[in-house]
Amino acid sequence: MRRTSRLIRVAVGVASLALAATACGGTSSEGDDGGGDDKGLAIAYDVGGKGDQSFNDAAYRGLEQAKKEFGYTTADIEPTDGETDADKEQRLSSLAKQGYNPVIGVGFAYGTAMKAVAAKYPDTTFGIVDSVVEGKNVASLVFAENEASYLAGVTAAKATKTNTVGFVGGVNVPLIHKFQAGYEQGVKDTNPKVKVISQYLTQTAEEGGFASPDKGKAAAEGQIEKKADVVYAAAGLSGQGVIEAAAKAKIWAIGVDSDQYKQEALAKYKDSILTSALKDIDGAVYALAKSVEDGKPLTGTHTFDLKSDGVGLSDSNPKFAEIPGAKEAVEKAKAGIVDGSIKVATE
Repeated sequence: MRRTSRLIRVAVGVASLALAATACGGTSSEGDDGGGDDKGLAIAYDVGGKGDQSFNDAAYRGLEQAKKEFGYTTADIEPTDGETDADKEQRLSSLAKQGYNPVIGVGFAYGTAMKAVAAKYPDTTFGIVDSVVEGKNVASLVFAENEASYLAGVTAAKATKTNTVGFVGGVNVPLIHKFQAGYEQGVKDTNPKVKVISQYLTQTAEEGGFASPDKGKAAAEGQIEKKADVVYAAAGLSGQGVIEAAAKAKIWAIGVDSDQYKQEALAKYKDSILTSALKDIDGAVYALAKSVEDGKPLTGTHTFDLKSDGVGLSDSNPKFAEIPGAKEAVEKAKAGIVDGSIKVATE
């Protein structure tokens, strides 16, 4: 059996339990010589891969934490362009066959593949971020993105001077609709006079909506031409283009998933990143790894929301505190969401 860590640590954001290398892509393994009994967490990235400064990088931070604390071999694997569900299935199967446990698919795109693979490897715990997959050995790690986006909308409404703000979604899918719905509601509840310009980069992930900074930049430039002076992107790697456009135009950008103000690759733009809508993806990834290490693997659906600190809003940029009324409005909105007096839409 794999050695069990004596360290005890509870990951921030673990919420209630709602229900009871490879043939594709590049891979990187870390740790010791990778003996079967010491193989731990493996993650398979979503579109955009490592280096997106957002969604995938947050998952990688969770992997790094598990590797450091449990001292085992880990693996993280990149996606490939135009891959199919069969490609994803082969990737997850390869990781399970090699003895990695748990195996996490980062992103809803792994849903179909995970359902098939989990049934073939009942002794391996699988995790999926941003989707619900039924299975006795599957943990579905989902987030209240709409709640964090609501707080982003409150901030945008307080920060705008033109009464026009923008939203750029990577792909027109239900997950990103949650970001849009929360953001637009937060704006309107704070100042009904503020106009929200919303745009999706593509209709499908295969068209590059989550992996094309040039598309994000062009969309943001179009919104800026229409007087938007705050732009929020929920677009993975494409969001870097939105941030670049905002910095060039000297307006505010709002980041997503990770605290993008702190991302080294975005350092030259950070003064324009007012805040970020956060998802504790790293905490969720770590929590699943710890549960397996402790011999009590999580399964079922786990929701990370504002009440459990599974989502939130960053205030790393000192300029955030200089926006008149923003901090107070965000705190009031957060309290309302947590106590249930504010119901945030998902669509």
